[in-house]
Amino acid sequence: MGRKLLTEHINVEGINTFDVYRKHGGYRSVEKALKTMTPDEVTEEVKKSGLRGRGGAGFPAGMKWGFLAKPEGVPRYLVCNADESEPGTFKDRQLMTKLPHLLIEGMITGSYALGARTSYIYIRGELLYVLRILEKAIAEAYAAGFLGENILGSGYSLDLHVHPGGGAYICGEETALLESLEGKRGNPRNKPPFPAVQGLYARPTVVNNVETIAAVPIIVNEGGDEYAKIGVGKSTGTKLISACGHLNKPGIYEIELGLPVEEFIYSDEYCGGIWKGRDLKAVVAGGSSVPILPKELILKTAAGENRLMTYESLSDGGFVTGTMLGSGGFIAMDETTCIVKNTWNFSRFYHHESCGQCSPCREGTGWMEKVLHRLEHGHGSMHDIDLLVSVAKQIEGNTICPLGEAAAWPVAAAVRHFRHEFEWHVTSPKEATVPGAAYRGAAVLA
Repeated sequence: MGRKLLTEHINVEGINTFDVYRKHGGYRSVEKALKTMTPDEVTEEVKKSGLRGRGGAGFPAGMKWGFLAKPEGVPRYLVCNADESEPGTFKDRQLMTKLPHLLIEGMITGSYALGARTSYIYIRGELLYVLRILEKAIAEAYAAGFLGENILGSGYSLDLHVHPGGGAYICGEETALLESLEGKRGNPRNKPPFPAVQGLYARPTVVNNVETIAAVPIIVNEGGDEYAKIGVGKSTGTKLISACGHLNKPGIYEIELGLPVEEFIYSDEYCGGIWKGRDLKAVVAGGSSVPILPKELILKTAAGENRLMTYESLSDGGFVTGTMLGSGGFIAMDETTCIVKNTWNFSRFYHHESCGQCSPCREGTGWMEKVLHRLEHGHGSMHDIDLLVSVAKQIEGNTICPLGEAAAWPVAAAVRHFRHEFEWHVTSPKEATVPGAAYRGAAVLA
C-alpha cells in the first residue's frame, strides 16, 4: 500500500468541517509558516520538494513561484485553478468536496509565501454544489482567525474568494481563467507578458491547480526534502489519478509516482484489471488531451522497460511511442472499443470548446470533427485519414493556447497507432457502422 498524503483522512466523518479537520492536524502549516518561516523560506521548501503542477503541464511549482515579480507597493495574487473540465479527470472536485479545508490551508500558506493579500479560487461553473461547500469552509476559517486581518497575530492578512466560471473548458487555460475572473470573455492572452509579471488586473499572479495547492501544507509540515524522497527522479510525491473506462474498480486513487502502469491497472489494490475478463486495447493516460497508446506501449516502453506512472516514463519515446501523465485522467479501453468513434467523440468536444480566437484551432477542430464523422459513419476515404494527420499538424504550434494541441494530439496519435482501424472503416463500412462493432485484427467484435 503506497503512502497517502492528500487523502489520508478523507474518509474521516466530518473532515469537511473546521473542527474535525483541525483535530487531525489541520492548519499546522499556516501556524508554522506565519510564526517560524519567512515567505522566501516557504517558497524554498516547495522548490526542494520537486512538486510539479498537477493540473497537466507538470511545471515545477516552486520554480513558478520564484518567477513572480515583486515590485514594491504593487498587489500580488494567488489564483487556484479549480476549473476541472478535462474529459476523464475528476479528482479535484473530490478534494474540494471532502477536504475543502486542505485547499484553503494551502491557499493561505501559498499566499503568505507569495506576498498575496487577496486570493481567489476559480471553480468550474457546473460545480455550484462544491462552491457552497468551499464558501462554508471559508466562513469557518474566517471565524477561527485563519483568514482576514492579522492572522494568528502575525501581521499577515488575507482575503479569500470563490468565483464560479461560466462552464467553458477554455477557462482551464490560466490566462483565459484570468480574463474570466476579471469579468471578460474567457479568451486566452498572448504571452508574454506572463501572469507572473502581468496576471490578474495586470498585477503579478501565480495560477496553480487544486491538487498542487493542496500539497503545499504537507510539504511545509514535513519539509521539502522529505517530500522529495517519495517518487522517482523528478517525479516526486504522490499523484491523484482519476481512473475510468473499462476497469473493474474505477475511481480516484492516490499513488506514489513511480508505480508501474501494469500494477495500477491489474492489481487488486488499484483498478483490479479489465472488466468482464476482456483484454486491454488502449489507454489515455492523462486526460483526453494526451496521445492514446495501445496496450503494448502503455505497459512497456518501446525499449521494453516497464512503463511507470511518472512524467518521464510516460513521455519516454516522445509522441511516437509515448504520451503524457497530464492531469491524471486515466481512461482504459477494452477490446470492444472503437477507436475511430472514441476519437470522433473527443474531437466533437474540442470543436465545441474552442474559443474561436485562432483560425487554425477554430477551423481545424471543425474539420477534424467532420472528417472523423465521415469515417465513423461509413462515408470516408483513404484520403481522409491522411487529411486528419495534415490538419492536426497545421493546428499544432500555431495557436495562442494549448487547446489546439489538445485537439490535435489525440487525433494524430489515434491514426499513428490504429491506422489499420481507420482503414477498416473505409474498406468495410457496413461492418464498421454496425452498432457496437469494433475492430481487432482480422476479427470483428459486435
